[in-house]
Amino acid sequence: MKLVILAGGLGTRLSEETDIRPKPMVEIGGKPILWHIMNIYSYYGVNEFVVCLGYKGYLVKEYFANYFLHQSDVTIDLSNNQMKIHNTATENWKITLVDTGQDTLTGGRIKRIQKYVNDETFCLTYGDGVGNVEIDKLVAFHKKNGKLCTVTSVQPTGRFGVLNINDDERVESFFEKRQEDSGWINAGFFVCEPKIFDYIKGDSTIWERDPLEGLASDGQLMAFKHKGFWKPMDTLKDKQDLNELWSSGTAAWKLWK
Repeated sequence: MKLVILAGGLGTRLSEETDIRPKPMVEIGGKPILWHIMNIYSYYGVNEFVVCLGYKGYLVKEYFANYFLHQSDVTIDLSNNQMKIHNTATENWKITLVDTGQDTLTGGRIKRIQKYVNDETFCLTYGDGVGNVEIDKLVAFHKKNGKLCTVTSVQPTGRFGVLNINDDERVESFFEKRQEDSGWINAGFFVCEPKIFDYIKGDSTIWERDPLEGLASDGQLMAFKHKGFWKPMDTLKDKQDLNELWSSGTAAWKLWK
């Protein structure tokens, strides 16, 4: 099974980082978040990846083209132009990097990689979110239900305290919004059948609109409820939070050794 990763957006809410690199290349613990996502899936045996590139996609290509060097110690002898590799440690990954267009929208990017997934069930996710989603159970859930698409749903933690205000504008109570009080939202981590491509018209299609709405309307969209850790990297604060979890050894998405 292959994993398709949407990695072509501008990431405007993280402009402090994305002015110089695509959002999936923003680092957590010295590694791009894209690398973290790939490791989550690799832990469950998914080692073939199709990455949908757009904004500054050449930086993703360069990273993986030189991946062997990124992961190894090297001695470079400039006098004779020779290089010796030490302590090599690379993953057993096959990565297809596809330029899906600078301005193509999410649905259009998915449509453009259709030929790379062939007529097979495939996984799909965003290039900016991590979680300890049990991919094996997600895939089993998808196959059991026999629908065209399964989306992983989560209840995000409330970011703001809730005020109970009376008619005199006096605060009668204050409490932090509980996670279970939040609605279920799209967390990515999809499993898709090839027929989902029929719901995508072209480059201007937003995956989260007509295709997903159409699949839901046709009774072809299932939700896999994930109650564990999940966090997107939308802002600089999100990036800092994820890095703190990584450095403290409490990164719940780190399933691999």
